[in-house]
Amino acid sequence: INRYIFADKIYSDFSFWGNKQQEQGVTMMTPVKAIKGEEPIITQREKAGRDLFSTAVSKVRQPIESFFNWLNEKTNIQRAMKVRSTSGLLVHTMGKIAIAFIYLIF
Repeated sequence: INRYIFADKIYSDFSFWGNKQQEQGVTMMTPVKAIKGEEPIITQREKAGRDLFSTAVSKVRQPIESFFNWLNEKTNIQRAMKVRSTSGLLVHTMGKIAIAFIYLIF
């Protein structure tokens, strides 16, 4: 199964994704992170390509981030400090998503 996961720069260094790509065909797409100790001439030469790739990844991620920001703003979905079980977490999450749909309707 060929799947693409679009994530933040912080996830670009995890070796976990290299294993996933080989085993399951999962590809991690992250904006390009600066490489420490890279020669300035190489950085300058590669800048345009890296910037284009980072912009493309960011354009895919932006609507998703906007949706989750809106969801958290309307429902405070991340505040689940009293949840103690998996079923409680599911009830909390689905309840907050239902509230978000009500916000959309009214």
